[in-house]
Amino acid sequence: MATQELYIRNESETEARGPFSPQQVADLAEAGQVSADTLIYDATTEQWVALNTNAELMAVVFPEKRKLSLKAKEIKTLNKPDEGAKPITVNDMLAAAEGRTDDTKDKRDPEGEMARAAKFGLYGALVALLLAAAGELLPSTEALMAMDMAKLMERPFVFFGLFDLALVVLLALGMVTLYPVVRFRAALGLGLMGFIFYAQGLSVPLLQVLLGCAGLYCCTVFVTLVPAILAAAAAIGGMGTLAWYFLSS
Repeated sequence: MATQELYIRNESETEARGPFSPQQVADLAEAGQVSADTLIYDATTEQWVALNTNAELMAVVFPEKRKLSLKAKEIKTLNKPDEGAKPITVNDMLAAAEGRTDDTKDKRDPEGEMARAAKFGLYGALVALLLAAAGELLPSTEALMAMDMAKLMERPFVFFGLFDLALVVLLALGMVTLYPVVRFRAALGLGLMGFIFYAQGLSVPLLQVLLGCAGLYCCTVFVTLVPAILAAAAAIGGMGTLAWYFLSS
């Protein structure tokens, strides 16, 4: 089954959990937290459906248990000491589990790698949006405090700032289901701000908004560690320098 993001919830719950990979959902099922009646979000129909309606996913989440047996000739004696063997320490076992030894460096857990990448993407998006909100709102603090709509309309970026601040709060609460909204914000910011800067002949802020919005978009897409780190760096760098431009202009 192709790698996909899954969101799940029980019928009695109002908030979804995720994103999970199919294997992570299988692990939850083994722990008794997911059943065949658990609801999954079907992105194709944009509806919540029962897990048991997806035969392919059911085969992954609830695989058939096969009885294992050993042939007599496959049984080897394991209690013979190796005189030249080095004693195994707790640190050695931890290093092997984390893929930091010569024997296991090519066998790292892909689920753990995806989890770390998702964490970098989330933190990168949070910091980038917070920097963007600061640059868009702080120059208009007086107009915001006075609720002077005439002055606020002269600074259209302030509405981006309010939207970015709301996204920061919601993402900080763990609502990663808003990633499509974050992508929309990145595309809209690139299109609107990019057009304004291009029309005014401002090449530096144009490059900053291009870097920041592209990085912000990719923070919600990449599921491997190195691209996620690069996307987070691009988002923070672009939005940070753009905020400095707003505050210093």
